[in-house]
Amino acid sequence: MPLCNPYRLRRTGLMLGTAFLITLLGAPLSLPAQQLNLNALATTSSSVSSSLDPPATETEAVPLMTIASANLPDAPSSLLYQKDTPPPPVLTTNPDAVSANGNQQTKRVLGLVPNFRSVSADVKLPPMSPKEKFIVAGKDTFDYSALFVAGIQAGFAMNSKSYPEFGQGLKGYGQYYWHTLADTASENFFVGGIGPVVFKQDNRFYTLGHGSFGKRSFYAVTRVLVTRKDDGDETFNFSEVIGSGASAGFSTLWYPKQYQTWTKVGQKWLTSDLIDCFNFWWKEWWPTANKYVFHTK
Repeated sequence: MPLCNPYRLRRTGLMLGTAFLITLLGAPLSLPAQQLNLNALATTSSSVSSSLDPPATETEAVPLMTIASANLPDAPSSLLYQKDTPPPPVLTTNPDAVSANGNQQTKRVLGLVPNFRSVSADVKLPPMSPKEKFIVAGKDTFDYSALFVAGIQAGFAMNSKSYPEFGQGLKGYGQYYWHTLADTASENFFVGGIGPVVFKQDNRFYTLGHGSFGKRSFYAVTRVLVTRKDDGDETFNFSEVIGSGASAGFSTLWYPKQYQTWTKVGQKWLTSDLIDCFNFWWKEWWPTANKYVFHTK
């Protein structure tokens, strides 16, 4: 018998083709059949279960849910969130307001240093008008304590001979003193008055008052770069950065010509911002020190 019989080859091909068609058509048809069988099985099981168990009424189910929820303890994450989340701000028009969980900012530090632009923690005030912004800048500039502080700064500058052209003695001290006053006035009005009006920003310092030492300190020193707009949203502190730079350039008008350079302006600009970083830091911690060190309520 030959190995390659034509009849056998045709019969084998026909069988293979038939098997392929059955497989191709039978697979999708079997899926609905299996699904029907599973649905029927689930329906049967459900009917059997409902016939064995007594029906539960609403009056029986509700108390069980209430008791279960009442006996469950709070989630640890929920307790942690409540602990770390500061209380909502107190909306008020009183700049001297204090929240129940915060310490009060005083108008002066140690009864001397001006602190007019500081707001106690958890207090939110309405936006200031342009006139009010300039009034606060003027109070910072012409307060009696500002005159006293300028005298101390002038003494240190003369002792270090910051500007040898000013000389020494009473005449030299006078030169240092009025230059210091002029620098202070320029800084206060550009940063606390002109800048906040032009950029529509809040010139007040809002105390954080909550969190660790690192968190509060970081918040305070970064207020040089971050501030609030008049509508309360945070934004880049254009008033501070651009205002202090404009003040540094403007102040060259009353200094000798050799100090009217970009290098000197940049040095004064950077020094001004670093000093304000420190100012924001001690303003953040002053209410805490006033309460726990000086025992002032």
